[in-house]
Amino acid sequence: MTDEICPCGSGKNYGECCEPIIKKNALANSPETLMRSRYSAYAKGEILWLRDSLEENQRKHFDEKGARQWSKQSEWMGLSIIRSEIDEKNNSGLVEFAAKYKQGGVVREHREVSEFVRKNGEWLLTEGRMIKPETVHKEQTVGRNDPCPCGSGKKFKKCCG
Repeated sequence: MTDEICPCGSGKNYGECCEPIIKKNALANSPETLMRSRYSAYAKGEILWLRDSLEENQRKHFDEKGARQWSKQSEWMGLSIIRSEIDEKNNSGLVEFAAKYKQGGVVREHREVSEFVRKNGEWLLTEGRMIKPETVHKEQTVGRNDPCPCGSGKKFKKCCG
């Protein structure tokens, strides 16, 4: 067991948090716990867990080479759980999360809503949908005495204002 802090952000030691799940010594008790273990698997390079934590029909689509490359080429900076829901009646759940990482010197954020199913007591990932960042349009305000944005070289008030 490992004494270092778990990458998933729980504040617990890795050996008491995600490692037992990744090493298949314990089952994730919720979709959120499974998602945290998947984030830690990326941070620790535990690629086989990423495949094994998928629902059986999804495993055939798993890109092991791509996952390994993303894991190795990224510095994993933190996981934020935005919402987590369980539907006990249907043995299903979802987790919306943001995973922050640095790649090629650029800090990035991966946002996703993931869906889970519980089969034989085991939570498995069935689907993940990326959430694209919203485009922010900042309105440009031009003061009366600022240069005109048309490029004339005149003050705004004497040109297009």
